[in-house]
Amino acid sequence: MAEFKPDWIVAMGGGSPIDAAKAMWIKYEYPEVTFEDMCKVFGLPKLRTKAHFCAISSTSGTATEVTAFSIITDYQKGIKFPIADFEITPDIAIVDPELAHTMPQKLTAHTGMDAITHAIEAYVSTAHSPYADALAIHAIEMIQESLVKSYNGCMASRDAMHDAQCLAGMAFSNALLGIVHSMAHKTGAAFADQGAHIIHGAANAMYLPKVIKFNSKNEEAKKRYGVIADYMHLGGETLEEKVDLLIAYLRKMNDELNIPHCIAKYGADGLPAEKGFVSEEIFLERVEEIAANAILDACTGSNPRQPSQEDMVKLLKCCYYDTEVDF
Repeated sequence: MAEFKPDWIVAMGGGSPIDAAKAMWIKYEYPEVTFEDMCKVFGLPKLRTKAHFCAISSTSGTATEVTAFSIITDYQKGIKFPIADFEITPDIAIVDPELAHTMPQKLTAHTGMDAITHAIEAYVSTAHSPYADALAIHAIEMIQESLVKSYNGCMASRDAMHDAQCLAGMAFSNALLGIVHSMAHKTGAAFADQGAHIIHGAANAMYLPKVIKFNSKNEEAKKRYGVIADYMHLGGETLEEKVDLLIAYLRKMNDELNIPHCIAKYGADGLPAEKGFVSEEIFLERVEEIAANAILDACTGSNPRQPSQEDMVKLLKCCYYDTEVDF
C-alpha cells in the first residue's frame, strides 16, 4: 500500500479482512502510529489525507462496512483488541446480498448471532438513542424472522439477513456495545495454544443469554429487554418473565443453529462437543486475567450494569459451565 500510494482503498470479504484493511489504512496515512496508539478509544488522527475507504461485505454479521470499529488479534498475547473511532467508518459500503449466498452453514450461524448480539447490546447500551433504537429493533425483528431459515438454505432469508446485519451495525456504531463483546474479545484467542479459537459469533451466542440475566438487575436494562421481547412477540406478563422468555428464545436459536451453550462444550471445530477443547484446569488458571482484560475492553463502558472483577469472573464461569446467573 505504501508503495502503490492509492487514493482509494477497497476492502472486500468478511469482518477480518475488512478490519485488517482499516488498520492498514491507518498505518498508510500515519506510518509512525503504533498499535497501542490505534487502540486509544476515539483517539485516532484525522484520516483521508491520502485515501478514502470502500468496504464490500461478503458475510452477514460484523457489519464492519458501516461501523467505526475494527477488531485486531494480538496472537502473542492471545487478546482481540477493538480499534474504535469514527475516522475508520468507511466512506462507501456496498451491501450486496448475493455475495453472502455462498456462506457455509456454520459461518451463517455464527455471523447471524453476532448480528443479533449487536442489535440487542446497542438497544440496552447506556449510549442508546431513538435513532439507534429504531435500527436495532428492526434488525432484531428481521433476524428473528430470517436467521434460522437462512441457516437452513433459504436464499430470500439470506438476503434479508445481509440487510439486517447492516442495520444492526448502524445501530451499534452509534449506540456502542456491552460486555458480551468485551468477553468475546478477551476469550476469543485466549486459548489458542490449546488448539483453536472461540469463534467470535459463537462466543457472542454463548455469552449473550448470561449477560442479559446479569444486566437485568439494572431496571432500565430490564425494561429495554422487555421491549425487545414484546417486539419479538414472546409473551410474558412481568418484566422478569419477558427477560426469561428472551433468554430461552436465544438459547433455542443456538440449538437450531448447532451452537454450543458453554465453553466446556465448545469443540475445536466450533460445534457442540461432549468435551470442549478448553479444559477446566486451563480455564480456571486464566479466568482472572481474562476477566481483568474484559473489564478494560472498549465495549465495557457502555454496558448498562458495570461489573466488578468478581462479577466478571463469576460471569465467565457461568459461561464456561452453563450455570445460572444469580448475582
